[in-house]
Amino acid sequence: MLETGTKAPAFSLPDQNGELRSLADYLGQKVILYFYSKDMTFGCTKQACAFADLYPQFLEKGAVVLGVSKDSVASHKRFEEKYGLPFTLLSDPEKDVLQAYDVLKEKNSKGKTSMSVVRTTYLIDEEGIIVKGFEKVKAADNPAQMLEELE
Repeated sequence: MLETGTKAPAFSLPDQNGELRSLADYLGQKVILYFYSKDMTFGCTKQACAFADLYPQFLEKGAVVLGVSKDSVASHKRFEEKYGLPFTLLSDPEKDVLQAYDVLKEKNSKGKTSMSVVRTTYLIDEEGIIVKGFEKVKAADNPAQMLEELE
């Protein structure tokens, strides 16, 4: 987990439309940067839909929502269209940004060890500084929690 008060690592990733997006594009706005494991899975869908429901309130508070996973641009596009997601989904198949934000952790499942995304959300201020970070968040509760953090 990255420390609060530190500069958020810079990145450029393609969104669900294949357009390159950089963290620097959002300077002057608050950014809710959330990391999730996989499009169309139960928890990730619950979290994305809850962010979608609250998205107008995030915009009112001067914040944008960016979701990041290792899924492909095409997968993100299907996810966006199926659930009407109004925010940006970023594709990180090389896992560079997942590693930079310290959300890839070793997990043991059925005797096998693998690297997996730990559901994590960061609040980044208008200057690109990490204000808050939350690890192992509850998918359904995280969007409302992040909205409260903007108060």
